[in-house]
Amino acid sequence: MDNTFVHEDLNAVIRQHSEWLANQLHSQRESLFPPDAEKTMRKFTSGEAAALLGVNDSYLRKLNLDGKGPSPELTAGNRRLYSAQDIQALRVLLEKTARKPGDYVPGRREGDHLQVIGVMNFKGGSGKTTTSAHLAQRLALRGYRVLGIDLDPQASFTALHGVQPELDLEDGGTLYDAIRYEDPEPIRSVIRKTYIPNLDLIPGNLELMEFEHDTPRALAQGNAGLFFFRVKEALAQVDEDYDVVVIDCPPQLGFLTMSALSAATGVLVTIHPEMLDVMSMSQFLRMTADLMDVIAESGADMSHDWMRYVLTRYEPQDAPQNRIVAFLRTMYGEAV
Repeated sequence: MDNTFVHEDLNAVIRQHSEWLANQLHSQRESLFPPDAEKTMRKFTSGEAAALLGVNDSYLRKLNLDGKGPSPELTAGNRRLYSAQDIQALRVLLEKTARKPGDYVPGRREGDHLQVIGVMNFKGGSGKTTTSAHLAQRLALRGYRVLGIDLDPQASFTALHGVQPELDLEDGGTLYDAIRYEDPEPIRSVIRKTYIPNLDLIPGNLELMEFEHDTPRALAQGNAGLFFFRVKEALAQVDEDYDVVVIDCPPQLGFLTMSALSAATGVLVTIHPEMLDVMSMSQFLRMTADLMDVIAESGADMSHDWMRYVLTRYEPQDAPQNRIVAFLRTMYGEAV
């Protein structure tokens, strides 16, 4: 009996499997979608449009009958449908006769600073990326000027907005281009429009890991400077262009996350109300505090406007989850 085993290099096997999967995904995409296919936003019913605008459905109907604003699409059942662009045009129209500025076109007023929201957790399955995407899209649909930044090398936030990282970003185009130590690009060069009005995107992919590798080398050579300000300094270039920046942070406490935390004015921590997740979050919070202490000692201002916890994948009918939610709210109160 031949008991000879064929030994293969693990790196070669993993690389081959990666190439097979990437090629199959590329073939699937080409077979399902034409070369010029782009993700589009569905249309909204009059009730949905009215809710986003903060008016009554009957008022939208009156505007249409009076010939004011964009004309909605009429379906076979005589339902009115509005595109996201229509809703934005209605915002501008309604703002002209608003009782006070910002009733229909919200956003920064004189003296307001740019809000940078870091969404974070390093426990897989906590809903971090889904929360980031929903937050960015909802704010944009409510009329805010939003920039979504994908700092997670897994790039799921990017894919949710119609960009395929392994295909569309072969030549760069992530935030790494704007925060790298050698010859950084202007941040505007990596910002893309999305299929949602008011929402721009800086996509991510594995290239972001280069920052994790470059920073220790730059620190050893004395060239890193205050590395934790790299994201903040890049965002300063587009400070006046946006009301809110939503950052989908990496699922680990590395140099990227530290730089994102230094740029953030608010922090949103996702929590799945299960005991293992809460135990993991305890370690996460302790490690985050330790790292932020180090950054503060280096001269960074770590003051924030707010920090909140958001429950994800919460099942109100689940008794153990309810106990954990009550436990968290007893400790953190309105922060949950």
